[in-house]
Amino acid sequence: MDAVLMIFYAIIVLGVLVVIHEGGHFLAARAFGVRVTEFMVGLPGPSLGFWRKGTRYGVTAVPLGGYTRVCGMEAGEESPYLPRTVQMVYERGTLTMDDVEEELGLSEEEAGHALDELSEWGTIRPPKRSDKYNTYRTPASKQTCDGGKFEEGDPRPIPGGDAQAFIDEERKVQYRNLPFWKRSVILLAGPLVNLVFALLVFVIVYSAIGVDYANEAGELIHIQVDPLRATSAGLNYIGMVFMAVLGLFNPVTAADTVSNSASVVGVAVMSKTAAEQGLLSFSMFCAMISVSLGIMNMLPIPPLDGGRFAVEIYQRIRRRCVSQRAINALSMVGMAAFFLLFVVMVNQDVQRFILGNWS
Repeated sequence: MDAVLMIFYAIIVLGVLVVIHEGGHFLAARAFGVRVTEFMVGLPGPSLGFWRKGTRYGVTAVPLGGYTRVCGMEAGEESPYLPRTVQMVYERGTLTMDDVEEELGLSEEEAGHALDELSEWGTIRPPKRSDKYNTYRTPASKQTCDGGKFEEGDPRPIPGGDAQAFIDEERKVQYRNLPFWKRSVILLAGPLVNLVFALLVFVIVYSAIGVDYANEAGELIHIQVDPLRATSAGLNYIGMVFMAVLGLFNPVTAADTVSNSASVVGVAVMSKTAAEQGLLSFSMFCAMISVSLGIMNMLPIPPLDGGRFAVEIYQRIRRRCVSQRAINALSMVGMAAFFLLFVVMVNQDVQRFILGNWS
């Protein structure tokens, strides 16, 4: 029963904080007119959800983590074959990469680049797991045809009648079309919203509600502080976590930083303990995890938000696009490093919280 409660509370904590984090990206993107095709709670995979105003909201089979699919975030130069490719998709309704290669005389890489870019833009739908061959489709549309609606995969006229003009319009709702400062806001909005949420919890708990404090005589005193001091306490905690995370990059302090950190196992154990101590304790625990989530995501390591921001800065300085191949390589290195860190931290949490062997 304890294990079930640990998992339950961990899902609540991580689920809420991920929704807050991804909500930051989502709201910033929509504020700048960028298309967002998915807002999901959980790791990518089978999911349940619904469509509203061009965005699919839902929950995946593994409700840990989450993601927001902001359109136009693909790396590299834009494919020059988008108009001809989108014309084919709309004329046929469905097609494969082989169809594009054969009809347009493109290489496999060129055809794949054009189709993947159009699907990343939300202009066409990507292949499904059930497809025998990777099949791309037209999206569903409310535009009527003989009194009905276009379903996904239906052939139809290209919107506006001109493929190049259609692509020009589609480009306007893409992340890559934004100026540097707007792209930066979208990337950093998630971590910043996590930090703002934590500050709000600090202010509400310390200022509006108050906390119990034991003085030197052992007497329990209920105290409240003004919002400014509560905000200061929150900022001090954020600064402390920031310095601790920086310790990961210092060989002298890295081991101590890891030993004082917790994996999802530790979060599960501590979330149950915090919940049993009451709503205030649970709220403060959520705020602390939110700070860690926000600051960790600011690390300049792909595929984290901070890593994407570092790539944006590099592109801004060098005035050249980083290729998708380079982004994938950097992301693989980053993921390998985090996987190693994850294994180490899970092991120490099992030793500490389950086996009781951690001193």
